Amino acid sequence: MSAETLIYACLSVPLVGAAFIVLAGSYPNLREAVTLCTAGFLFLCVAHLVPTVASGFRPSITLLEMLPGLSIAFTIEPLGMIFACVASFLWIVTSIYAIGYMRGHHEVNQTKFYFFFAISIAAAIGVAFAGNMLTLFIFYEVLTLCTFPLVTHHGTDETKKAGRIYLGILIGTSIGFQLFAIVWTYVLTGTLDFTEGGILAGKADGPIITILLLLFMFGVGKAALMPFHRWLPAAMVAPTPVSALLHAVAVVKAGVFTVIKVIVYLFGLETLNGSDGSLYLAIIAGATLLISAVIAFRKDNLKARLAYSTISQLSYIVLGAAMATGAGIVGASMHIVMHATAKITLFFCAGAILVASHKTEISQLDGIGRRMPITMGCFLIGCLGIIGIPPAGGALSKWYLMMGTAESDHLIFMFVWMGSSLLSAGYLLPIVLRAFYSGSKTKASVQSKGGGTGIQEAPALCLIGICTASVLTIGAFFIADDLAGFLSPIAGM
Repeated sequence: MSAETLIYACLSVPLVGAAFIVLAGSYPNLREAVTLCTAGFLFLCVAHLVPTVASGFRPSITLLEMLPGLSIAFTIEPLGMIFACVASFLWIVTSIYAIGYMRGHHEVNQTKFYFFFAISIAAAIGVAFAGNMLTLFIFYEVLTLCTFPLVTHHGTDETKKAGRIYLGILIGTSIGFQLFAIVWTYVLTGTLDFTEGGILAGKADGPIITILLLLFMFGVGKAALMPFHRWLPAAMVAPTPVSALLHAVAVVKAGVFTVIKVIVYLFGLETLNGSDGSLYLAIIAGATLLISAVIAFRKDNLKARLAYSTISQLSYIVLGAAMATGAGIVGASMHIVMHATAKITLFFCAGAILVASHKTEISQLDGIGRRMPITMGCFLIGCLGIIGIPPAGGALSKWYLMMGTAESDHLIFMFVWMGSSLLSAGYLLPIVLRAFYSGSKTKASVQSKGGGTGIQEAPALCLIGICTASVLTIGAFFIADDLAGFLSPIAGM
């Protein structure tokens, strides 16, 4: 099968799967089998493209050309390849986990959940393979619209309010800022194609570059830069598999992916390196990084704390990209993978705690590690990934980010990196300590059916998802060099 045919397959497989999910809706086992088979087949299609891209070839297709330099087109380069691999593989892991969670928590409207999840993955693949900014924008908007029913899954007043915040901020920023920046860019350059070195190089400079950059960055609301971040904590009312989709599989990753694509292929590193726009973006990202970490300390709700942790970690990626250096871009791109594996582990664990013990607050978790040792052991691994402690993959992506800062003229941000890692340890590790060392053993134990005390873990499928995600968090450490080498062409290294 040719690379071009595989692109069509990657875009269409989730859509076909979504249709069969609806048809199998009355038969839960069949519906979930269709979901798993679709996710597995999509990953195989994506994985078959990796050697082609690694060899330097950039497969491309064009669906529709509306005007010169303005088309619906797809081109696969290393960054998009990595994002597609993350989204497609984690769909498999999330689907396994979701089957256990949705059944164990007795969730309603499960067919609707699996259907919109599949559509969301299709949109994420469209974002990953977009060959120009117009195509990316279209699929970016589709991703927002098809995740809205997932955020409002429970249909309560609380979820409807959260959905309005979610849709209002993401649509408002993309239409109000990003679309304006896209039109302006097209007027200046006559094209929106992603081009090595940037299409704005030599077409704009000084204040125009700064204004355009800030319009794009605030227009990518999914990157959750402050003050356009509230949609992410609000969306935590959704089921935990949806939180995994938002934080690790597709949504926020589409945001920071777009940030890197815009910086590398629209502006170009030479255009931004040392510019005022780069510095302003770095300051905004650094402030978001630190403020959100401090807010995380104050959150007793486990998912809320993890949500603000995500906002902080996303700004790692934005700050690394803002350095506009080779190592900074590679580190930012690597951190998409490292954060995805670690954060999906943490959210899976939060969902398992809810299913097994019906607890949502950190203050309720005293001694829970003795009841749920597998879950909380994996939670510790996820924490190591977020903090950046070996052997978790986050350690090496943060190393590249630090190198990128050292290559720039903004060395003060070295202290931001170090301070943020300490803050991450401060709001995550106490959860683990509380789980294993706080509370009496009597309180922490549960009555088994035989009347004794014992383990009370989440359903087996939840544990499979959790353990797989934690293995990926560690495994990412050992493939970091290969990952950096695969990504180096986008940074000119």
